Amino acid sequence: MKTVLVVANETLGGRSLIEAVRKRAEEGDVRFVLCVPQTRPRAGLVVYDDAVFDAAQARVDLALGFVRAEHIEAIGEVGDPDPYAATIDAVREHNPDEIIISTYPETRSGWMRQDMIERVSQASGLPVQHVVTDIDNEGLPFRVTLAVANRSATGHELLDALKAKVDSDTDKRGRLFIILVPQEGGDGTAARRARTRLALVLGRVREAGLFAAGLVGDPDPFTATMNALQYFRVDDIVISTFAATKSGWLRSDLIQRVRNASGREVEHVIHSDPVPASA
Repeated sequence: MKTVLVVANETLGGRSLIEAVRKRAEEGDVRFVLCVPQTRPRAGLVVYDDAVFDAAQARVDLALGFVRAEHIEAIGEVGDPDPYAATIDAVREHNPDEIIISTYPETRSGWMRQDMIERVSQASGLPVQHVVTDIDNEGLPFRVTLAVANRSATGHELLDALKAKVDSDTDKRGRLFIILVPQEGGDGTAARRARTRLALVLGRVREAGLFAAGLVGDPDPFTATMNALQYFRVDDIVISTFAATKSGWLRSDLIQRVRNASGREVEHVIHSDPVPASA
């Protein structure tokens, strides 16, 4: 069985790349290794290193779920922030027979400005297929919903809202979900609590048959949401909170601020748990 290394970040999930992987898979006797280099948001918001890694891991998880649903054998990993180093590391680790590298068109591709394709070809000695993915014009072959929640994340209201999104889709594009759980503080304990909550939510969402991946975000829910919108191309947003009298997020006018800043449709889901909480 041959091994094909696929290297992509923001273009992972683009139509051109998916078609290239499908075509190669149809030739048979092949497995894919997905490598996603870490990338920081372009704007000047404060970003934790863990959030950078989480965003790349979420891309890996979503991509693996998508290709495995098409019965394509694949594994995935997060790579070095330097895409060239990430690719060469993956070549040494997985010993592929060929490489597919997906980039934006040359006019907006940082990887192309670094002569990524030629450098990898020369260093690896392997055949390298360059796939140009113009997501700005092509769009994605599926919808993406960002779901933001913390203590209310495990309630049935959020899961019901996400399932309703899928049920309301009238075409065959499909829908992917990014679950964002902002931390409740900046210490290690807060991060561990958020990761535990994220794991519980992802488990329930996936058990319901939905494609989902997730990440832990900045303690400020607005900053966490804005960072996520730079990492992922999102069609709409769902924000889950407790009732107004118990929600710090609502007291900070989070819903309207996200609507104003993102320009996306924002659905507000209210969790009915009677236990007081900040979100």
